Amino acid sequence: MGGQGKSKKKTKPRRKDNRPNNDAGLVGLSPQERMQVRMHEKAKKKTAAKYSVEQLLEKTEECMNSFDFEMAGLYCQRAVDVESTNLQALDMLGHISSELGDTKKAQEVFLRAVELSPDVGHSKYMYLGQLHTGQEAVDYYTKGIQVMLSALDKQAQTTAQARGATPVDEDPELPTMKDVSMAYCSIAELYLTDLCMEEGAANKCSEFIERALQYYPGNPEGLQLKASYLFSTEKNQEGKEYLLKSVRLWLPAQKQTEASSSLEDEEQNQIPPYESRITTAKLLIEGEEYELAVEVLEGLLEEDDEVVQVWYLSGWVCYLQLERAKEQQEREGGTLTEVEEEERSALKEAARLHLTNAKKLHSKLRCDDQPMLEHVEQLLGELGGELEGEESEVGVDDDYEPVSDEEEAKEDTPMEH
Repeated sequence: MGGQGKSKKKTKPRRKDNRPNNDAGLVGLSPQERMQVRMHEKAKKKTAAKYSVEQLLEKTEECMNSFDFEMAGLYCQRAVDVESTNLQALDMLGHISSELGDTKKAQEVFLRAVELSPDVGHSKYMYLGQLHTGQEAVDYYTKGIQVMLSALDKQAQTTAQARGATPVDEDPELPTMKDVSMAYCSIAELYLTDLCMEEGAANKCSEFIERALQYYPGNPEGLQLKASYLFSTEKNQEGKEYLLKSVRLWLPAQKQTEASSSLEDEEQNQIPPYESRITTAKLLIEGEEYELAVEVLEGLLEEDDEVVQVWYLSGWVCYLQLERAKEQQEREGGTLTEVEEEERSALKEAARLHLTNAKKLHSKLRCDDQPMLEHVEQLLGELGGELEGEESEVGVDDDYEPVSDEEEAKEDTPMEH
């Protein structure tokens, strides 16, 4: 019986694997880095399944409104992880990163937003202008202005077409004339500072100030910038007029805030930022408007009593008031009345108190403004030295951590004297 032949085993064709290669992007990474990437991807999927981007951004906004920027950053980063092209999320994340002092991340986020939408949304350009210096900053502000003016033109056309029809709802994200004015102020300020040595800097500064006031004549910061420019060109009287016009626009609102805290949003928005009001005080002192300078400085101390420069300026203006009183008495002759003696004594003690607090804060906050410290010590020497005891104590939080040198430089720019 013949043996039955052994059948050949057929090789089955291998089925093509159509599954995505999730490890393709992990080539070259260490095992630990691969694990971190996988965990991040897993967290993204879990977040996307549990929360929508809208919900995450709502949570972000809630945290921002309560000034909890660290938590806001976590929610917003999750939103960006889920939807990396969401412009609102990118704008918010850039703002939060800037508030947290992470300028590198803020810059990366805003540049990503520019890449995705170069001609819509002006705020990213305003932030990028703040994060840069010199001509780069000018270029970002200029592009932001172009975007704002384009948006305003479109809105005007839409409004014109809708006349007689249903009124067009005002877009809260739409830029205002004040926004345009502030952008021009930012450019003008660069030509007063970073770019002051550029050819034609003075003319460019003046040109951009005029544009700022053209778009919003009642802009306190634009008027103050005009005053700074005029002081720098030795037109002090004209500069003082612009300065006083600026201060009258917002100082009553600041006083009302100190008294009752019941201001409308529009009035509150008229009050310039803290740093701008420090500049106001300096200019008022330069223009010998000492009483107004005192009012501005008192408002700043009420708002934040841990800024060395504000204590220093408060002591300096009291010293100058005392010197002016002495000069006036020498010119007029005669003996001082009891009231005048008391006024002089009060000015002297106020100057010593403020300068003593400035010196103590300078040490506690590790401020590196040596010229200011030297001037404080010189003034204290002339006034009889530091005040001693509890009356000279100024509060600094026990858990206070000094800011970086860069932040300190912005906050405590020394006054020329």
